[in-house]
Amino acid sequence: MDDTVVITLFRHGVTEDNVRRAFLGWNDSPLTQDAEKALAAYQFSPLSYDLFVSSDLQRCLATMNLLFPKVEPITLQEFREMCFGDFEGKTNEEMKEWKEYQQWMSDWTSLPIPNGESFLQFTNRVQKGWNKLLKLMEEQNARKPFITTHGGVIRTLLTRFVDDKKDFWDWNVPHGSGYQLTFQRDDLRRGNRCTLLQAVPLMEKENG
Repeated sequence: MDDTVVITLFRHGVTEDNVRRAFLGWNDSPLTQDAEKALAAYQFSPLSYDLFVSSDLQRCLATMNLLFPKVEPITLQEFREMCFGDFEGKTNEEMKEWKEYQQWMSDWTSLPIPNGESFLQFTNRVQKGWNKLLKLMEEQNARKPFITTHGGVIRTLLTRFVDDKKDFWDWNVPHGSGYQLTFQRDDLRRGNRCTLLQAVPLMEKENG
């Protein structure tokens, strides 16, 4: 068991812009009141984890604070959502006539977003964040980190480290939920895939 590492990836709660179905990357948007209540009702013990890491965007930090009120996470900008540039804060309905948006939607894995990132730039950045996470784990001898981040980041890491044939958009990652990836320590160091994938158990407090 000493060679087992369990990495928890947790998606932030629903935001106001998520409700509008707007593109939300590096811009920020507050959590909805319903999301705040739901997150505050979850029964998570900080003693179950030995390292806390978060995207530096406020919706992730707010989620971490609601789950673990006394924890001050290490922030990694590399674990931000994709930068949507000119599309930030806008909905599909608002942009459906834009030529640039139509072009990007037709080949989103290859074309960069105007004043934003390409998918390759995004996934390379997430990999750098993962490498930083592994370094932090080595430095602190951590085997049970908890990370609050974004849907795109989690899908990228699941596609990379889970032995499954799912593509990026095949992964279902609801807001306010997450996955636990179990690795053997040597496999993790070598960049191999995880040995077990489980959904994060969501238990509400008795008075929640």
